[in-house]
Amino acid sequence: MPDDESTPAATITPYRDGPLLVRGDVALVTPEGDPIERRDGTIALCRCGRSAIKPFCDGTHKVAGFRS
Repeated sequence: MPDDESTPAATITPYRDGPLLVRGDVALVTPEGDPIERRDGTIALCRCGRSAIKPFCDGTHKVAGFRS
């Protein structure tokens, strides 16, 4: 892919009634600025606040009935 202003480094898509899907090159850090390890590819970040593996989604939003 060309590296210019028309090609975003990452995209963040809110999944309906679920997590934020993050695709692309992003750095995740704690509030203190420490890196959070992630796998390559698409990651899902919790929006419901009930995940046991925050900041990542573990599917708890389904049981909790989270609605966006």
